[in-house]
Amino acid sequence: MPSGPSVACSAMARKHMEPPGFRRPTRRPALIVDFGGVLTTSIWPAFAAFCESVGLAPGTVRDLFRGDGRALALLRGLETGELADPEFERRFGELLGLDEHDGLITRMFAGVATDERMVGAVRAARAAGVPTGLISNSWGLGIYDRAPTELFDATVISGEVGLHKPQPEIYLLGCERLGVEPAEAVFVDDLRENCEGAEAVGMTAVRHRDAAETLPALERLLGVALATTDRSP
Repeated sequence: MPSGPSVACSAMARKHMEPPGFRRPTRRPALIVDFGGVLTTSIWPAFAAFCESVGLAPGTVRDLFRGDGRALALLRGLETGELADPEFERRFGELLGLDEHDGLITRMFAGVATDERMVGAVRAARAAGVPTGLISNSWGLGIYDRAPTELFDATVISGEVGLHKPQPEIYLLGCERLGVEPAEAVFVDDLRENCEGAEAVGMTAVRHRDAAETLPALERLLGVALATTDRSP
């Protein structure tokens, strides 16, 4: 570390310039969140309910997305905008063995509800001066009709930009649009791999399981109160 008269003089100059009690301002971290599974209830129970409604085993959709290369390729195509919603619905419906493909995405998401505690936390953070952003892998653009986009200073929807989490570029784009460095951002996602992708570019990541666990972690990291009166699940 450099030392000597020049460093000492600079330190003395700062000391004389700063009045007693002076505190150098620090920039408040930004908050960037995922949509499905963070601002909403988990998608997996909704997918299980959908499967049961069409006569499939409850874990059918989950298992396809976790281990079938064809399903994963279709999902990536939907997320990056390479596949239009109707084409994804037709091809994924065929994988499921369904005759009716129209509106498949909407039907799969029928059991997903807004998590008011997490939405309220984003609202409270923004009211406290925290920059807020959304980075989401899209399940068709119609899904975002229910997203509270007015709460965000910047949004990145994968299907609109041709990227998807956990690619580093999508996190960097989110930070750029929000006007912060990755090290100045706290990112919340329900998937481990997406949190790891955020950490790889220098962001602080919080893996979301429920609001009761996530809210205290965010309060510590952001330095603002986000709690609602009821934190019970």
